[in-house]
Amino acid sequence: MKKVLAALLAAAMTLSLAACGGGGDKSNTPPAGGSGSGTPAPAPSGDKVAISAIISQYGNYTQEWWTQFEKNFEAAHDNIDLNIEIVSWNDIYTVVSTRIQSEQQPDILNISGFADYVADDLLMPAEEYVSDHVKNNFIPSFWESNAIDGTVWALPILASCRAMFCNMDLLNEAGITAAPKTWDEVLTACKAIKDKFGDSIVPWGLDISTDEGQAAFAYYTWNMGGGFVDANGDWALNSEANIKAVEYMKQLIDSGYCNSAPYTDTRYPLQDAFSAGTQAMMIGAMNMVKADSTVNYEAVSLPGEGIGLGVCDQLMVFKNDSAPDQAARTEAIKAFFDFFYDCERYSDYMVFEGFLPATLDASEYLASNAEKHTVGGSGGATGDSEYFKTFCAQLPDCQFYPLSESKWIDVKNGVIEAEQQVCQGQISAKDALDNLQANIAG
Repeated sequence: MKKVLAALLAAAMTLSLAACGGGGDKSNTPPAGGSGSGTPAPAPSGDKVAISAIISQYGNYTQEWWTQFEKNFEAAHDNIDLNIEIVSWNDIYTVVSTRIQSEQQPDILNISGFADYVADDLLMPAEEYVSDHVKNNFIPSFWESNAIDGTVWALPILASCRAMFCNMDLLNEAGITAAPKTWDEVLTACKAIKDKFGDSIVPWGLDISTDEGQAAFAYYTWNMGGGFVDANGDWALNSEANIKAVEYMKQLIDSGYCNSAPYTDTRYPLQDAFSAGTQAMMIGAMNMVKADSTVNYEAVSLPGEGIGLGVCDQLMVFKNDSAPDQAARTEAIKAFFDFFYDCERYSDYMVFEGFLPATLDASEYLASNAEKHTVGGSGGATGDSEYFKTFCAQLPDCQFYPLSESKWIDVKNGVIEAEQQVCQGQISAKDALDNLQANIAG
Protein backbone atom coordinates (compact mmCIF):
# COMPACT_ATOMS: atom_id res chain seq x y z
CA MET A 1 0.00 0.00 0.00
CA LYS A 2 1.34 3.40 -0.93
CA LYS A 3 2.15 5.66 1.97
CA VAL A 4 2.31 9.44 1.96
CA LEU A 5 3.98 11.93 4.26
CA ALA A 6 2.56 15.43 4.53
CA ALA A 7 2.17 18.26 7.01
CA LEU A 8 -1.33 19.17 8.09
CA LEU A 9 -2.83 22.08 6.21
CA ALA A 10 -4.25 23.83 9.24
CA ALA A 11 -1.26 26.03 9.96
CA ALA A 12 -1.01 27.37 6.42
CA MET A 13 -4.67 27.45 5.47
CA THR A 14 -6.71 29.38 7.99
CA LEU A 15 -9.87 30.14 6.03
CA SER A 16 -13.13 28.71 7.31
CA LEU A 17 -14.70 25.75 5.55
CA ALA A 18 -18.05 27.50 5.62
CA ALA A 19 -17.96 27.92 1.84
CA CYS A 20 -17.68 24.15 1.42
CA GLY A 21 -19.94 23.13 4.25
CA GLY A 22 -20.39 19.63 5.51
CA GLY A 23 -23.21 18.49 3.27
CA GLY A 24 -25.23 19.46 0.25
CA ASP A 25 -24.50 18.87 -3.39
CA LYS A 26 -20.83 18.18 -4.12
CA SER A 27 -21.16 18.22 -7.90
CA ASN A 28 -21.15 20.95 -10.54
CA THR A 29 -24.60 22.27 -9.67
CA PRO A 30 -25.74 25.71 -8.54
CA PRO A 31 -26.50 26.14 -4.84
CA ALA A 32 -29.99 27.32 -4.09
CA GLY A 33 -30.44 31.05 -4.25
CA GLY A 34 -27.57 32.42 -6.31
CA SER A 35 -24.00 32.34 -7.47
CA GLY A 36 -22.49 30.23 -4.70
CA SER A 37 -20.10 32.66 -2.99
CA GLY A 38 -18.98 36.23 -2.71
CA THR A 39 -20.80 38.68 -4.96
CA PRO A 40 -24.51 38.15 -5.62
CA ALA A 41 -25.56 37.91 -9.25
CA PRO A 42 -26.36 41.22 -10.96
CA ALA A 43 -30.05 42.00 -10.83
CA PRO A 44 -32.00 40.90 -13.92
CA SER A 45 -32.60 43.59 -16.53
CA GLY A 46 -34.36 43.81 -19.83
CA ASP A 47 -31.32 42.77 -21.85
CA LYS A 48 -28.97 39.96 -20.96
CA VAL A 49 -25.26 40.67 -20.54
CA ALA A 50 -23.36 38.41 -22.94
CA ILE A 51 -19.90 37.16 -21.93
CA SER A 52 -17.71 34.58 -23.63
CA ALA A 53 -14.92 32.33 -22.41
CA ILE A 54 -12.31 30.16 -24.09
CA ILE A 55 -11.18 27.27 -21.86
CA SER A 56 -8.21 25.04 -22.62
CA GLN A 57 -8.88 21.34 -23.03
CA TYR A 58 -7.11 19.50 -20.22
CA GLY A 59 -8.50 16.07 -20.99
CA ASN A 60 -11.02 14.14 -23.04
CA TYR A 61 -13.86 15.16 -20.76
CA THR A 62 -13.21 18.89 -20.29
CA GLN A 63 -16.10 19.75 -22.60
CA GLU A 64 -18.50 17.69 -20.50
CA TRP A 65 -17.74 19.54 -17.26
CA TRP A 66 -17.89 23.01 -18.76
CA THR A 67 -21.11 22.32 -20.68
CA GLN A 68 -22.76 21.53 -17.37
CA PHE A 69 -21.11 24.55 -15.75
CA GLU A 70 -22.54 26.85 -18.42
CA LYS A 71 -26.06 25.47 -17.87
CA ASN A 72 -25.79 25.82 -14.11
CA PHE A 73 -24.34 29.31 -14.28
CA GLU A 74 -27.10 30.58 -16.55
CA ALA A 75 -29.73 28.96 -14.33
CA ALA A 76 -28.36 30.92 -11.38
CA HIS A 77 -27.86 34.16 -13.37
CA ASP A 78 -30.85 34.71 -15.61
CA ASN A 79 -29.55 38.07 -16.84
CA ILE A 80 -26.23 36.69 -18.14
CA ASP A 81 -25.73 34.85 -21.42
CA LEU A 82 -22.53 32.80 -21.05
CA ASN A 83 -20.87 31.16 -24.03
CA ILE A 84 -17.99 28.76 -23.28
CA GLU A 85 -15.76 27.34 -26.01
CA ILE A 86 -13.29 24.52 -25.34
CA VAL A 87 -10.11 24.60 -27.44
CA SER A 88 -7.30 22.03 -27.44
CA TRP A 89 -3.84 23.01 -26.24
CA ASN A 90 -2.52 22.20 -29.72
CA ASP A 91 -4.64 24.95 -31.23
CA ILE A 92 -5.35 27.49 -28.53
CA TYR A 93 -2.47 29.90 -29.10
CA THR A 94 -3.23 30.08 -32.82
CA VAL A 95 -6.96 30.47 -32.18
CA VAL A 96 -6.47 33.26 -29.66
CA SER A 97 -3.96 35.08 -31.87
CA THR A 98 -6.39 34.97 -34.78
CA ARG A 99 -9.24 36.23 -32.62
CA ILE A 100 -7.12 39.11 -31.33
CA GLN A 101 -6.12 40.14 -34.86
CA SER A 102 -9.77 40.26 -35.86
CA GLU A 103 -10.73 42.01 -32.56
CA GLN A 104 -12.89 39.06 -31.55
CA GLN A 105 -11.03 37.97 -28.44
CA PRO A 106 -13.15 36.39 -25.68
CA ASP A 107 -14.03 38.15 -22.47
CA ILE A 108 -12.35 35.40 -20.42
CA LEU A 109 -9.42 33.22 -21.48
CA ASN A 110 -7.81 30.18 -19.87
CA ILE A 111 -4.27 29.73 -21.13
CA SER A 112 -0.69 29.54 -19.86
CA GLY A 113 1.11 32.88 -19.97
CA PHE A 114 -0.10 36.44 -20.19
CA ALA A 115 2.93 38.76 -20.37
CA ASP A 116 2.59 39.40 -24.11
CA TYR A 117 -1.06 40.37 -23.68
CA VAL A 118 -0.11 42.79 -20.91
CA ALA A 119 2.62 44.29 -23.08
CA ASP A 120 0.03 44.87 -25.83
CA ASP A 121 -2.37 46.51 -23.33
CA LEU A 122 -5.08 43.91 -23.94
CA LEU A 123 -5.90 42.77 -20.40
CA MET A 124 -7.83 44.17 -17.45
CA PRO A 125 -6.03 44.13 -14.07
CA ALA A 126 -7.45 41.34 -11.92
CA GLU A 127 -8.34 43.75 -9.13
CA GLU A 128 -10.99 45.26 -11.41
CA TYR A 129 -13.08 42.09 -11.69
CA VAL A 130 -12.24 39.78 -8.81
CA SER A 131 -14.26 39.92 -5.59
CA ASP A 132 -12.52 40.30 -2.25
CA HIS A 133 -13.69 36.82 -1.27
CA VAL A 134 -12.09 35.19 -4.29
CA LYS A 135 -8.90 37.26 -4.10
CA ASN A 136 -8.32 36.54 -0.41
CA ASN A 137 -8.97 32.85 -0.93
CA PHE A 138 -6.07 32.23 -3.32
CA ILE A 139 -2.89 30.69 -1.95
CA PRO A 140 -0.81 33.89 -1.70
CA SER A 141 2.15 32.67 -3.77
CA PHE A 142 -0.16 31.63 -6.63
CA TRP A 143 -1.97 34.98 -6.62
CA GLU A 144 1.32 36.88 -6.58
CA SER A 145 2.84 34.72 -9.32
CA ASN A 146 0.56 36.46 -11.82
CA ALA A 147 1.88 39.95 -11.11
CA ILE A 148 3.98 42.19 -13.33
CA ASP A 149 5.41 45.31 -11.69
CA GLY A 150 3.07 44.91 -8.74
CA THR A 151 -0.15 44.47 -10.74
CA VAL A 152 -1.87 41.07 -10.89
CA TRP A 153 -3.18 40.38 -14.40
CA ALA A 154 -4.62 36.89 -14.16
CA LEU A 155 -6.09 34.33 -11.78
CA PRO A 156 -4.62 30.86 -11.23
CA ILE A 157 -7.10 28.31 -12.56
CA LEU A 158 -5.31 25.27 -11.19
CA ALA A 159 -2.06 24.27 -9.58
CA SER A 160 0.64 21.67 -9.80
CA CYS A 161 3.78 21.27 -7.76
CA ARG A 162 6.95 19.24 -7.53
CA ALA A 163 7.90 17.10 -4.53
CA MET A 164 10.60 14.59 -3.64
CA PHE A 165 9.54 10.98 -4.17
CA CYS A 166 11.18 8.20 -2.19
CA ASN A 167 10.80 4.43 -2.62
CA MET A 168 10.57 3.57 1.06
CA ASP A 169 11.01 -0.18 0.60
CA LEU A 170 14.38 0.38 -1.09
CA LEU A 171 15.44 2.96 1.47
CA ASN A 172 14.42 0.76 4.40
CA GLU A 173 16.23 -2.25 2.94
CA ALA A 174 19.35 -0.09 2.66
CA GLY A 175 19.03 0.93 6.31
CA ILE A 176 17.45 4.36 5.80
CA THR A 177 14.35 4.62 7.98
CA ALA A 178 12.97 8.01 6.87
CA ALA A 179 12.86 10.17 3.77
CA PRO A 180 15.82 12.58 3.65
CA LYS A 181 15.19 16.09 4.94
CA THR A 182 18.58 17.65 4.16
CA TRP A 183 20.89 17.50 1.17
CA ASP A 184 23.51 15.72 3.27
CA GLU A 185 20.91 13.10 4.13
CA VAL A 186 20.22 12.69 0.41
CA LEU A 187 23.89 11.88 -0.16
CA THR A 188 23.86 9.45 2.77
CA ALA A 189 20.79 7.71 1.40
CA CYS A 190 22.25 7.55 -2.10
CA LYS A 191 25.44 5.93 -0.77
CA ALA A 192 23.43 3.40 1.22
CA ILE A 193 21.35 2.50 -1.84
CA LYS A 194 24.42 2.13 -4.03
CA ASP A 195 26.25 0.02 -1.40
CA LYS A 196 23.23 -2.25 -0.96
CA PHE A 197 22.05 -2.72 -4.54
CA GLY A 198 25.03 -1.88 -6.72
CA ASP A 199 24.12 -1.02 -10.30
CA SER A 200 20.68 -2.69 -10.17
CA ILE A 201 19.07 0.36 -8.53
CA VAL A 202 19.69 4.02 -9.41
CA PRO A 203 19.76 6.01 -6.15
CA TRP A 204 18.74 9.42 -7.57
CA GLY A 205 17.09 10.65 -10.78
CA LEU A 206 18.54 13.84 -12.28
CA ASP A 207 17.32 15.73 -15.35
CA ILE A 208 19.52 18.60 -16.52
CA SER A 209 18.48 18.15 -20.13
CA THR A 210 17.18 20.92 -22.37
CA ASP A 211 13.70 19.67 -21.50
CA GLU A 212 13.69 20.66 -17.82
CA GLY A 213 17.20 21.62 -16.77
CA GLN A 214 15.85 24.94 -15.55
CA ALA A 215 13.64 23.02 -13.10
CA ALA A 216 16.70 21.30 -11.64
CA PHE A 217 18.34 24.69 -11.21
CA ALA A 218 15.25 25.84 -9.29
CA TYR A 219 15.05 22.73 -7.10
CA TYR A 220 18.63 22.88 -5.90
CA THR A 221 19.27 26.62 -5.76
CA TRP A 222 16.02 27.58 -4.02
CA ASN A 223 16.55 24.90 -1.42
CA MET A 224 20.14 25.90 -0.74
CA GLY A 225 19.27 29.56 -0.18
CA GLY A 226 19.71 30.89 -3.72
CA GLY A 227 17.62 31.23 -6.85
CA PHE A 228 17.24 33.13 -10.08
CA VAL A 229 16.78 36.55 -8.47
CA ASP A 230 17.59 38.19 -5.14
CA ALA A 231 15.20 39.74 -2.61
CA ASN A 232 15.00 42.90 -4.75
CA GLY A 233 14.05 40.98 -7.87
CA ASP A 234 17.44 41.50 -9.53
CA TRP A 235 19.22 38.66 -11.32
CA ALA A 236 21.52 36.83 -8.89
CA LEU A 237 22.57 33.86 -10.98
CA ASN A 238 26.12 33.67 -9.63
CA SER A 239 25.31 33.80 -5.93
CA GLU A 240 27.34 31.64 -3.56
CA ALA A 241 24.28 29.49 -2.91
CA ASN A 242 23.80 28.89 -6.63
CA ILE A 243 27.43 27.93 -7.09
CA LYS A 244 27.09 25.44 -4.23
CA ALA A 245 23.91 24.01 -5.76
CA VAL A 246 25.47 23.36 -9.18
CA GLU A 247 28.52 21.82 -7.51
CA TYR A 248 26.14 19.53 -5.61
CA MET A 249 24.62 18.30 -8.88
CA LYS A 250 28.10 17.51 -10.13
CA GLN A 251 28.81 15.62 -6.90
CA LEU A 252 25.75 13.42 -7.48
CA ILE A 253 27.01 12.57 -10.96
CA ASP A 254 30.66 12.08 -10.01
CA SER A 255 29.68 9.79 -7.14
CA GLY A 256 27.68 7.55 -9.46
CA TYR A 257 24.49 8.24 -7.56
CA CYS A 258 22.27 9.23 -10.48
CA ASN A 259 21.23 8.06 -13.92
CA SER A 260 24.09 7.74 -16.40
CA ALA A 261 22.87 10.37 -18.90
CA PRO A 262 21.41 13.31 -16.95
CA TYR A 263 22.33 15.64 -19.83
CA THR A 264 19.82 13.96 -22.14
CA ASP A 265 17.52 11.99 -19.83
CA THR A 266 14.23 13.85 -19.49
CA ARG A 267 12.00 13.39 -16.47
CA TYR A 268 9.75 10.92 -18.29
CA PRO A 269 12.07 7.88 -18.37
CA LEU A 270 13.14 8.77 -14.83
CA GLN A 271 9.50 8.74 -13.72
CA ASP A 272 9.02 5.40 -15.46
CA ALA A 273 12.05 3.99 -13.65
CA PHE A 274 10.71 5.17 -10.30
CA SER A 275 7.28 3.69 -11.03
CA ALA A 276 8.96 0.39 -11.96
CA GLY A 277 10.92 0.31 -8.70
CA THR A 278 14.39 0.58 -10.28
CA GLN A 279 15.13 4.10 -9.04
CA ALA A 280 15.04 5.03 -5.37
CA MET A 281 14.50 8.81 -5.31
CA MET A 282 13.82 11.79 -7.53
CA ILE A 283 12.12 15.17 -7.61
CA GLY A 284 9.05 15.16 -9.80
CA ALA A 285 5.53 16.31 -10.53
CA MET A 286 2.57 15.38 -8.33
CA ASN A 287 1.19 12.92 -10.89
CA MET A 288 4.47 11.29 -11.90
CA VAL A 289 3.87 7.82 -10.43
CA LYS A 290 1.95 5.55 -12.78
CA ALA A 291 -1.49 4.47 -11.62
CA ASP A 292 -0.58 0.78 -11.86
CA SER A 293 2.70 1.15 -9.97
CA THR A 294 3.07 -1.01 -6.86
CA VAL A 295 5.91 1.07 -5.41
CA ASN A 296 5.51 1.95 -1.74
CA TYR A 297 6.53 5.59 -1.85
CA GLU A 298 6.44 8.78 0.15
CA ALA A 299 6.10 12.21 -1.44
CA VAL A 300 7.71 14.83 0.77
CA SER A 301 8.93 18.42 0.69
CA LEU A 302 12.24 19.04 -1.02
CA PRO A 303 15.34 18.86 1.18
CA GLY A 304 16.72 22.02 2.74
CA GLU A 305 14.31 24.93 2.58
CA GLY A 306 11.33 22.77 1.55
CA ILE A 307 10.51 24.97 -1.46
CA GLY A 308 8.67 23.34 -4.32
CA LEU A 309 8.35 24.47 -7.92
CA GLY A 310 4.87 25.83 -8.48
CA VAL A 311 3.09 25.60 -11.81
CA CYS A 312 -0.23 27.16 -12.71
CA ASP A 313 -2.23 28.09 -15.76
CA GLN A 314 -4.30 31.25 -15.74
CA LEU A 315 -7.68 32.79 -16.30
CA MET A 316 -7.51 36.35 -17.64
CA VAL A 317 -9.94 38.99 -18.85
CA PHE A 318 -9.57 40.98 -22.05
CA LYS A 319 -10.59 44.59 -22.34
CA ASN A 320 -13.63 45.32 -24.50
CA ASP A 321 -14.00 49.01 -25.18
CA SER A 322 -17.03 48.35 -27.40
CA ALA A 323 -19.11 46.76 -24.63
CA PRO A 324 -22.35 48.80 -24.34
CA ASP A 325 -22.32 48.71 -20.53
CA GLN A 326 -18.86 48.31 -19.03
CA ALA A 327 -20.11 48.13 -15.44
CA ALA A 328 -22.61 45.37 -16.27
CA ARG A 329 -19.94 43.45 -18.20
CA THR A 330 -17.52 43.65 -15.28
CA GLU A 331 -20.19 42.50 -12.82
CA ALA A 332 -21.04 39.54 -15.06
CA ILE A 333 -17.39 38.55 -15.23
CA LYS A 334 -17.08 38.89 -11.47
CA ALA A 335 -20.13 36.63 -11.09
CA PHE A 336 -18.45 34.05 -13.35
CA PHE A 337 -15.40 33.88 -11.09
CA ASP A 338 -17.45 33.82 -7.90
CA PHE A 339 -19.42 30.90 -9.31
CA PHE A 340 -16.38 28.99 -10.59
CA TYR A 341 -14.28 29.39 -7.44
CA ASP A 342 -17.11 28.34 -5.12
CA CYS A 343 -15.36 25.79 -2.91
CA GLU A 344 -17.23 22.62 -3.77
CA ARG A 345 -17.71 23.42 -7.45
CA TYR A 346 -14.06 24.34 -7.89
CA SER A 347 -13.03 21.24 -5.92
CA ASP A 348 -15.20 19.16 -8.22
CA TYR A 349 -13.32 20.50 -11.24
CA MET A 350 -9.93 19.78 -9.67
CA VAL A 351 -10.84 16.14 -9.04
CA PHE A 352 -12.50 15.87 -12.45
CA GLU A 353 -9.37 17.07 -14.29
CA GLY A 354 -6.79 15.67 -11.86
CA PHE A 355 -5.10 18.89 -10.72
CA LEU A 356 -4.55 20.70 -7.44
CA PRO A 357 -6.59 23.72 -6.33
CA ALA A 358 -5.03 27.17 -6.13
CA THR A 359 -7.40 28.25 -3.36
CA LEU A 360 -7.11 27.83 0.38
CA ASP A 361 -10.58 26.54 1.15
CA ALA A 362 -10.60 23.95 -1.65
CA SER A 363 -7.13 22.74 -0.60
CA GLU A 364 -8.35 22.13 2.91
CA TYR A 365 -11.67 20.67 1.78
CA LEU A 366 -10.14 18.17 -0.65
CA ALA A 367 -7.75 16.91 2.01
CA SER A 368 -10.72 15.11 3.56
CA ASN A 369 -13.55 15.22 0.99
CA ALA A 370 -12.05 14.27 -2.38
CA GLU A 371 -13.99 10.99 -2.41
CA LYS A 372 -17.21 12.99 -2.81
CA HIS A 373 -16.14 14.00 -6.33
CA THR A 374 -15.70 11.98 -9.51
CA VAL A 375 -12.69 11.77 -11.82
CA GLY A 376 -13.61 12.74 -15.37
CA GLY A 377 -14.34 9.78 -17.62
CA SER A 378 -13.43 7.28 -14.93
CA GLY A 379 -16.73 5.47 -14.84
CA GLY A 380 -17.38 6.53 -11.28
CA ALA A 381 -13.92 6.49 -9.69
CA THR A 382 -13.55 9.22 -7.10
CA GLY A 383 -10.79 11.40 -5.76
CA ASP A 384 -8.24 10.42 -3.10
CA SER A 385 -8.22 12.69 -0.05
CA GLU A 386 -4.82 11.45 1.13
CA TYR A 387 -3.36 12.36 -2.26
CA PHE A 388 -4.76 15.89 -2.07
CA LYS A 389 -3.69 16.23 1.55
CA THR A 390 -0.12 15.34 0.59
CA PHE A 391 0.27 17.65 -2.38
CA CYS A 392 -1.89 20.56 -1.26
CA ALA A 393 0.36 20.78 1.78
CA GLN A 394 3.23 21.60 -0.57
CA LEU A 395 1.49 24.47 -2.34
CA PRO A 396 1.94 27.35 0.16
CA ASP A 397 5.73 26.93 -0.03
CA CYS A 398 5.97 26.91 -3.82
CA GLN A 399 7.95 29.45 -5.78
CA PHE A 400 7.75 30.21 -9.48
CA TYR A 401 9.99 30.87 -12.43
CA PRO A 402 10.42 34.62 -13.10
CA LEU A 403 8.30 34.32 -16.23
CA SER A 404 7.41 38.00 -16.36
CA GLU A 405 11.06 38.97 -16.86
CA SER A 406 11.91 39.80 -20.47
CA LYS A 407 15.21 37.87 -20.24
CA TRP A 408 13.66 34.70 -18.83
CA ILE A 409 14.18 32.60 -21.98
CA ASP A 410 17.86 33.59 -22.07
CA VAL A 411 18.18 32.75 -18.38
CA LYS A 412 16.42 29.42 -18.82
CA ASN A 413 18.74 28.37 -21.64
CA GLY A 414 21.73 29.82 -19.82
CA VAL A 415 21.31 27.87 -16.59
CA ILE A 416 20.87 24.62 -18.52
CA GLU A 417 24.05 25.26 -20.48
CA ALA A 418 25.91 26.17 -17.28
CA GLU A 419 24.74 23.00 -15.49
CA GLN A 420 25.75 20.79 -18.37
CA GLN A 421 29.18 22.38 -18.80
CA VAL A 422 29.95 22.19 -15.09
CA CYS A 423 28.72 18.65 -14.64
CA GLN A 424 30.79 17.48 -17.59
CA GLY A 425 33.90 19.08 -16.10
CA GLN A 426 34.33 21.73 -18.80
CA ILE A 427 34.27 24.73 -16.46
CA SER A 428 33.92 25.51 -12.76
CA ALA A 429 30.52 26.38 -11.34
CA LYS A 430 31.76 29.83 -10.32
CA ASP A 431 33.10 30.67 -13.76
CA ALA A 432 30.02 29.34 -15.56
CA LEU A 433 27.60 31.31 -13.39
CA ASP A 434 29.78 34.43 -13.40
CA ASN A 435 29.69 34.35 -17.20
CA LEU A 436 25.93 33.87 -17.22
CA GLN A 437 25.35 36.70 -14.76
CA ALA A 438 27.52 39.01 -16.87
CA ASN A 439 25.60 38.10 -20.03
CA ILE A 440 22.21 38.61 -18.43
CA ALA A 441 22.74 41.53 -16.06
CA GLY A 442 25.70 43.22 -17.72
